[in-house]
Amino acid sequence: MPNFTDVTEFILLGLTSRQEFQVLFFVVFLVVYMITLLGNIGMIILISISPQLQSPMYFFLSHLSFVDVWFSSNVTPKMLENLLSETKSISYVGCLVQCYFFIALVHVEVYILAVMAFDRYMAICNPLLYGSKMSRTVCVRLISVPYVYGFSVSLICTLWTYGLYFCGNLEINHFYCADPPLIKIACGGVHIKEYTMIVIAGINFTYSLSVVLISYTLIVVTVLRMRSADGRRKAFSTCGSHLTAVTMFYGTLIFMYLRRPTEESVEQGKMVAVFYTTVIPMLNPMIYSLRNKDVKEAVNKAIAKANLG
Repeated sequence: MPNFTDVTEFILLGLTSRQEFQVLFFVVFLVVYMITLLGNIGMIILISISPQLQSPMYFFLSHLSFVDVWFSSNVTPKMLENLLSETKSISYVGCLVQCYFFIALVHVEVYILAVMAFDRYMAICNPLLYGSKMSRTVCVRLISVPYVYGFSVSLICTLWTYGLYFCGNLEINHFYCADPPLIKIACGGVHIKEYTMIVIAGINFTYSLSVVLISYTLIVVTVLRMRSADGRRKAFSTCGSHLTAVTMFYGTLIFMYLRRPTEESVEQGKMVAVFYTTVIPMLNPMIYSLRNKDVKEAVNKAIAKANLG
């Protein structure tokens, strides 16, 4: 029988063991984190105070920004702390809590992206019914499902993580508590956790991505039938930002979670994780603002109003 260890804490190996890079990484990720907070919180405030941004698209975008704030905040502060700490530890309970919120927020975000794709389909393919079909009540119901489902699924997944047993090696080859590196160092309960992680990730990514792909297939068909070149350009411009966000987020997550944890995949996944935990939450407000005329106008009006005040 394996000699199981009574775990009280783990050691996070982080991005690199080279001391000369620790301070540099701390400064870089601190700046990225502050930009992420300012960008996403700014987007939420802008949408809430701007009359021209009171449509379903911006309602869903405000929730995407809200999730990005918590997604980044679940990982980055502990990573920053460990970059300047000698112990680089995280408690067992803290590790499970981090796993829980990470899995929950990932599921919430992928389904918000799917809801946003459905919203674009309704706006472009059914413009005459858009106002009635996407009422405030409908939007609240649509946005509630990702939250309820994401946090419920995460509870089940975290209980399976709790079922992992460890035999002495408590060094996690990552900068936060993630399932693949935990599975790699576990010596018991591995098979059910590994199997369920791949199956649940596969089902949810496939289902949510199918909603996105079907919505955009119907959008492309509708746009190509438009006689007005200006109408086609406007329709594609409203979808471009969302497609960029979808491609970045799904691509990195699929690379991380839809394959078996090995030494090589864990090491590669650590590099990819930097992108979707810190870079993507920072980029989303920029993607949606720089390519969006309504957001630019709302920003200009808010600045003008602040100067007058």
